[in-house]
This record gives sequence, C-alpha cells and structure tokens, in this order.
Amino acid sequence: MTAERCAAACVRRGDPMTATAPPVLRWLLVEQPKAWGPDPWRDCDLPGPVITGLAERAASVGARVLLIRKPGRHTDAPLRWAYVDSVRELTWWSTFTDPHDLLTAPWPSGTPTAEPAYLVCAHGRHDTCCALRGRPVAAALAATRPEATWECSHVGGDRFAANLVALPHGFYFGQVGVDAVTGLADRFEAGRLTVPLLRGRSTVTAPVQAAQRIARERTGEDAVHAYPPVSVTPLGRDRWSVALDGLPEPIRLRATFTTSDSPLTCSATANSRMRSFTEDTEDTEG
Repeated sequence: MTAERCAAACVRRGDPMTATAPPVLRWLLVEQPKAWGPDPWRDCDLPGPVITGLAERAASVGARVLLIRKPGRHTDAPLRWAYVDSVRELTWWSTFTDPHDLLTAPWPSGTPTAEPAYLVCAHGRHDTCCALRGRPVAAALAATRPEATWECSHVGGDRFAANLVALPHGFYFGQVGVDAVTGLADRFEAGRLTVPLLRGRSTVTAPVQAAQRIARERTGEDAVHAYPPVSVTPLGRDRWSVALDGLPEPIRLRATFTTSDSPLTCSATANSRMRSFTEDTEDTEG
C-alpha cells in the first residue's frame, strides 16, 4: 500500500493555511535551469565560492535566496537574476553569464518594476508533493504568462502544495490547482486576492496575517492592500490584539497547537505540532 503523501494528508486533516507565510522582506532569485538537489542552494551548478559569498551577502541584507527556472528548464544564456523588495513592492531584474558577477553586482541592479512574478515551488528533491503538484501548476500558468512564471526551490509549507508566491508583494498561496491558477493571477493583477487559497503575506507577522484573514472573511474584502497593520499588542502567552487600518476595533487572537496524525512533509519521520489562530472572545486580558 502506498504511503499517504503529505499534501493529501493535509487536505484530509483540513490543516489551516492561514498565517503560514514565513517572514521574508527581501528576496534574491537566481536562475539555475538544471535539476536541484535536496539542498538546492548548496547542491547546484553555482561555484562554491559564489554560493558562500552570496549566502553571506544575502544574510547581510536579510534576503532569502531562491533558485528559479522556467518550466521546461530552458538553458539559454544569459541567465536571469532578481532582487525583490516586498516592502517597497519592487523587483529589479538583471542577467549574468559569469556567476561570480553576482558577488559584485549592485543590489539592486537594473530598472525597478512593479510587474508581478509568480514563483511555484517545484522542488521535488526536497518534497515529492512539490513536484507532483507544483510542476503542472507552473506549466499551466506559463501557458498564459511565460515571462512572469517560474518554478522555484523550496518556499516552505510543503504539505500545502502547490505553493505559489506572488511577487513583488510576497503573498503566499497554497493548495493551488491547475484549474485555479490562471484566475488567481488574473485577480492578483487586478489588485485582488484569492482569499480561500491565501496563506498570508511574508512582510507581516503571523498574528497580523491571521487578523487580516479574519477581517477579509468578515467583510468579503479582497483588495491586495486592504487592512494594513496599525499595531500588535501581546495579551499574554499565545494571545494578541491586532489593530488594522480600516477596522473600528482591534481583532483579538489566540494561537492553539495540535499534533498531526502523520508527518507534515514527505521526508519527515515524526508527527509535528501545527499552529492555528482563532478569534479570542475572552473579555479579560492576561
């Protein structure tokens, strides 16, 4: 009997996706067309000194490094790279032929653009579900947006495959299917979010992501820039009060933890805790 894969187990359990976007303010995207190893950043065609230097440089500016490639793994030179600032909502694209140039090129380089780029995690050597579910989604989106669509290395949340990151804003979407991805991109380019598939935005903390989702579900508001955070006040262990611009009152939240009945990734060997957020209706603080 074939073991249940992590994405199927996630759907069966109904794991909450809300507030699962990891914190990322800046990104460094480096095109690498060939197959990626389990640790793509350390197991790719980039020379060792370039990997070390880029890792140090990215850490100095708080950027997350992702490898990218076009669906179909095109190998035409020059290759592309980008610096993305999700707070400013801008991307700077450049090209390289010698990867050592990435160590000395200014960050950012090139002309800034606010045009979207879509990263679909298709890193099968990290988690099988990312390949099985991510590659068809990337191919479907590339059929209508060939320049804006990329397969990417691990972004987190394997069990939510197919995972899509919409840049430059840093919105994470999960459980994206082939039939849904084009509509998701259409809405995003119109300034709207596909809220049922939204994991959160990487530029804000998990409590803010959770509060924004509650606000959107209350009001039906799906505008990209709706409900920016005003303040986050801790109310005690695993409890917060989050004030959002556009709401008359803060949203009070509580985080709860449960243990999964199976490993959360295809490569894991033990069950793990999962965090979810609910609206806190207690009257007392502390």
